[in-house]
This record gives sequence, structure tokens and C-alpha cells, in this order.
Amino acid sequence: MINKQNRIIGVNKKMKSIFKIAIRNLLRYKRRTLMTSLLIIIGVILVIVFSGVSVSFKSMMIGTITDSMLGHLQIHKKGYVSSIDNLPLHLNINEKGIKKLEKIFKKHDDVLEAYSYRIKFGAMLSNYRETTNIRLTAVQPKMENAACPRLINRIIGDVQDPVKFIEKGKIIIPENLAKGLKIKLGDEIVLVANNKDGSVNGLSLQVSNIIEGLVGPTGRDGFVHIDDAKILLRIDDNEINEVAIRLKNADDLDRVNKLLTDELSQFTNKQGKPVFELHTWANLSPFSTIAAIVDLLIITVKIVLIAIVLISILNVMMMSVYERVSEIGTISAIGTLPSRILWLFMAEGFSLAIVSTIVGNIIGVLGLKVINLAKFHFSFGRMKNILLETSISSSDLISVSLIVIIIAVISSLQPALKASKMQPVDALRHV
Repeated sequence: MINKQNRIIGVNKKMKSIFKIAIRNLLRYKRRTLMTSLLIIIGVILVIVFSGVSVSFKSMMIGTITDSMLGHLQIHKKGYVSSIDNLPLHLNINEKGIKKLEKIFKKHDDVLEAYSYRIKFGAMLSNYRETTNIRLTAVQPKMENAACPRLINRIIGDVQDPVKFIEKGKIIIPENLAKGLKIKLGDEIVLVANNKDGSVNGLSLQVSNIIEGLVGPTGRDGFVHIDDAKILLRIDDNEINEVAIRLKNADDLDRVNKLLTDELSQFTNKQGKPVFELHTWANLSPFSTIAAIVDLLIITVKIVLIAIVLISILNVMMMSVYERVSEIGTISAIGTLPSRILWLFMAEGFSLAIVSTIVGNIIGVLGLKVINLAKFHFSFGRMKNILLETSISSSDLISVSLIVIIIAVISSLQPALKASKMQPVDALRHV
């Protein structure tokens, strides 16, 4: 036991001496060491700032979509999404199905913040002079406000009570339809729609608000109270065709998606096929492509960082080996083991990476704080004046640092091997 401890102490002393010599060698060539270190620092700063800004932008973009329209997850009856363009009413979830879902929601209320029942349908809208088609989402305002809290931000004008942003007998119509049909607040319109049996019904409603489209002026989506939708569509029982779910933590999306998928899989029809289908916001929105592009750009920048570190460290270590051939021969001739020479050059690359990474991390994080203090604003679709709040997680900082250090050590390996394999006689010829 004592011998083992002595060996450990001996190894620690040797490694300390190796690192002292490595740092001393780096300081001997200050200009080259400084230039190499600056390249690595700039690469680290680039990755941290770009990652912080792009990830924050992506998070805000996703937050805008999920909090003002989709929710994080949606549940439908099996086959609904594949025919969603037709807004089918024959694929409604009945009261029995709703009760099954509510049991699941109560069971997992530790991860689910809110959910909203919806009925989506198409109708014809008339202002008694002109007629056009409109897509409508019927909601219970309190539930919808909890599941999509930013929805009311899209409503033009003030909303006195967010919990009652849509009332019975009222309708919220999209901005482009209001302009096209010259409809104003307080005007009366008529909705005409087919129910799932094919019969036609009409309902007179008053325009209470006008809503902006999320990404442009071409939207045709309005909102009505779910009770009015049931009257218009002649739905006597408690039926819906969509459930929008908001999570307490959006980062848990994949885990909760798998959890609810497993829960819903227990419900099957007489043919043994699933009754429900669950989709994430990314499955339902084309903006998931933009999010994927942002992730790809971050990976690309990290690859550039790897290239910078690899070339920089490889260059400085190769130059160090060629300039110190005689020195390597001398220490080899006096009995220094090849393994110690190998570790010496590896320690130089490791030390250079450690110092450069620490400095790069500090400057990169300070750069993100400066961006936050500058209070940059941007627009996304119709969402104006969104404040850019950058941040980067400690896990991302650690991953960037580890990439730099690992690549630095790997790029130091080839020159270190070359130095360790030099024969003293050949090396001393350069004296």
C-alpha cells in the first residue's frame, strides 16, 4: 500500500515538472505562442457568441410559435393530421376519449402546465355584402390563454381581460379579411358551415377583435367561443378535434413526448390500431426547418473551430520540434526516456489549449452580456420589437472547452511522437 502511494506521489511530481518545463518552453517563444493562442481564443469566442445568439434566437422563435399558436404538443384522433387541410369533423374526439385524456393529464401534471380543447373547422363568412371562406378555431378562452399565453399579443388593440379574450356571440377575425371585406369592430357577420353529417347551418356573430397573422398578412384563421361552434356545427355532446398542450419546461419536450406516446398507445380500437396520435410542434410547423438550419450552422461553426485549433496547434508544435532538434538530442543523450519527451510536447499543447480556452470562455460570456446590455431588437413575422436575450448553458461551455482541449492534444500527438522517436546521434548533428 505504501509503495503504491509512493508511486502515485512520484508520478504526480514528474507530471508537475513536465508541465513546468512545458510552460517555460511556451514562454520562450512568446510571439509564436501568443499568435497561436489568439487564434484559438478567437475561435472559442466565435463559437460562444454565435451559439449564444443563434440558440437564443431559435428559442424565442420556437417560443413565439408554441406560445401563440401551436402549444408544445398536440393530440388528435388517429388520421386527423394526415387530412388536416380538410379540417375533418368526423375525426372528433368524443366525451369518452376526453375523459381518458384527462386521466393522463392529471397523472402527469408535474410536467404539464396547461392544455386547451379546440374545435377546428372551415366556414363561409359573410358581411351581407361579400362572402369568403375562413378557418376557425373554437376554444374555451381560459384554457386557451393558459396553453398559448402569447396569443393575445397578436390581437390588435387592447384586451381588457385575457381570460375572456373571446366571448359567446363574438368572433375574432384575421386582419386581411377585415381589410378585404372592410369589417370593423362591432360589425355583425354570418357564419355558414357544414356539420359532420353534411347539413348546413348559419350563425350570426359580432366582431369583437381583429388578429394579426403570425408570419404575414395572408392568414385566414379566426377564433370563436367553443359553445358557439357547437351550436353552428350542431354538436350536442362534448366533442373536440384537437388538444394543445403546454409543458412546464420546454426542454422536456422529447421526454414528455415519449412519455405521453407510451400512455396513449394503450388505447386501441376494435382493429387493435391506436385511437390517438401525438405530435410535437416541430411535426406541425414548417418553422422546424429553420430551427434545424440554426443547429446545422452551430455545428458548422464548431467544425471551423476544430479546424482552427488543429491547424494552429499542429503548426506551433511542428515548429517547436524542428527548432529544438538539438535540444531533444541532448536530453535524449543524457538518458531522458522517449515517453517523457512525448509527454513534454503533449503537455505544451495541452497547456496552450487550457489557457486559451479559459480566456476565450471569459471573453465570450462577457460578449454575450454586452449584447444583452445593448438591448438589440428584431422582428419575427408579424411579431415586432422582440428583445434579443442571449445566453449559453454551462454544458455548452464545457462541450466547447472539451472540443478545444481534445483537438489540441490530438494535434500535439504527431509532433510529440516525432520528437520522442528521434535518435540522439541524428538529433545532435544539428548542434
